[in-house]
Amino acid sequence: MSPRKKLLNPTAIAAIAGSALLVFLAVAGPAIWGAAAETTDVSSRLLPASAAHPFGTDELGRDVLARVLTATRLTLLLTLGATAIALIGGIVFGLVASILPKHPRRWFTGLLDILLAFPWLLMVLFFTVIWGATATGAMLAIGFAGIPSFARLVYNLAASVSGRDYVRAARVVGVGPIGILVRHVLPNIANPFFVNAAATASVTLLSFAGLSFLGLGVQAPEYDWGRMLQEGILRIYVNPLAAIGPGIAVVLAGLVFTMLSEAVAGSRGQGWRAVAARATGAVTLTPRRRQGTVAPTSSATGTIAEITDLRIAFPTDDGVVERVHGVDLRIAPGEVIGIVGESGSGKSLTAMALAGLLGDDARITCSSHRFDDLDMTGALTASDRARLGVELGMIFQDPLTSLNPALTIGRQLTEVPEVHMGMRPREARARAAAALDAVGIADAAARLTQYPHEFSGGMRQRAMIGMALTGRPRLIIADEPTTALDVTVQRQVMGVLRRAQEETGAAIVFISHDIALVSAFCDRVIVMKDGRIVETLSAGRIRDEAQHPYTKALIACLPDMTSDRTKPLPVIPAELLPEALEQEVSA
Repeated sequence: MSPRKKLLNPTAIAAIAGSALLVFLAVAGPAIWGAAAETTDVSSRLLPASAAHPFGTDELGRDVLARVLTATRLTLLLTLGATAIALIGGIVFGLVASILPKHPRRWFTGLLDILLAFPWLLMVLFFTVIWGATATGAMLAIGFAGIPSFARLVYNLAASVSGRDYVRAARVVGVGPIGILVRHVLPNIANPFFVNAAATASVTLLSFAGLSFLGLGVQAPEYDWGRMLQEGILRIYVNPLAAIGPGIAVVLAGLVFTMLSEAVAGSRGQGWRAVAARATGAVTLTPRRRQGTVAPTSSATGTIAEITDLRIAFPTDDGVVERVHGVDLRIAPGEVIGIVGESGSGKSLTAMALAGLLGDDARITCSSHRFDDLDMTGALTASDRARLGVELGMIFQDPLTSLNPALTIGRQLTEVPEVHMGMRPREARARAAAALDAVGIADAAARLTQYPHEFSGGMRQRAMIGMALTGRPRLIIADEPTTALDVTVQRQVMGVLRRAQEETGAAIVFISHDIALVSAFCDRVIVMKDGRIVETLSAGRIRDEAQHPYTKALIACLPDMTSDRTKPLPVIPAELLPEALEQEVSA
């Protein structure tokens, strides 16, 4: 069944039909029933319900049903206006809070929490007193009162997305903070945001009706459903439909907004995310084709990347904890380096620091940090970021979280060619298709229109490798790219990565737990333990030249065809590691 058919459930059909009816009444209602709603006839005042006047007439002889239908325009305009104020304000304040530094962010979110602690209706009444009892004042009051809740929602959603790998990948290619928010964050929070927006519109409609009923909203001679309900309630025993009619309109309109909210929630996000992605892609603030073509450079020092005396620490409740201790790493052009070690040994932290991708919470110090001739310790210019976007490729461990689920594969693979290489969209798509074809994905041009969830695990990992090849990579950092794959797919991915390295001549930093895989793929192997490099070996002679007890223990844990299957596999003795590490540090 196609996604379009899945959306056509009864709730969605009812929401579409109800929305179309409200739009028709708002647009055509005053023209069709405006005369009957405004014409006074004292001789027909306070008539009960009849065939000529289904809801009766008011004190001036005006038809109540005609006034209800005519009031649809003003009621919906005020409702949508207040909802738009809350949405726009919530987006702005929520996104600003998500990119603020740590301490200003805490103050900002604390202010939001204080505002959320006040009852919503109390805030509406407070703002109504400020702007007066008018329709515009009520719209501003309800809109501003709704900003804190939307701001908190946007902040929470943005915080859950901003730490994903595809956001880090966007930073690698040089996308700025505004571009990341507009292109990668907003499309992924669009679905729950639209759900809450539709639900809030229903609540806003009831709030307007309540304010007008209390005399704090629309004032005579204007009228909306709330004011008509106020007028009709005074004579409910004479003509009940004079009050019930506007009430029915409020309930039905609120029901339409609620069904619209449920229809959006039931769409599973894909349709709305695709729409949001295309829309935000068209208005992204990231400069496109502004940088022109980034010229390739050659390393004059014989080192493509270098970082010395790297130390990485993180603040905790018990103080600052250092996780990487004085690591030195140098990569020559075209060299394939493997970093191996157990979980928590600092492999990924070292690689992320080398790429400049660690967050603001990390405290990083080093003696030097260079990518070719770029000094990574200082502030990078726009041209420097563009160059890094083209020459530095990143392959993350889990492609399902590394690829943006709201954007098509083609949209993500064309980002580097368009933004940093100055290519036109058609040229960029051709380069993206060529990258997918190079990593063994059949029918690459058609695959560009698909989303990440439509790819298998192996195909998504190949697409990640292809994304790294869309530029002119001189260094590719592969952070455990085969961990979640079975042996067959792992072999295919490693073959793709090897061919990519041979075709581009790029250096590779390959991170893995599997010392056998690393020794077979790499030129040089770096063994890490507890944030330190304990040994560096030639991959071809790792079994013969290993000296450190931890390295020997890693090798001993590898089974081979001669292993005795009647005995349990050897493990690294826990008591050996701290003692061996202390010996290495003291030496």
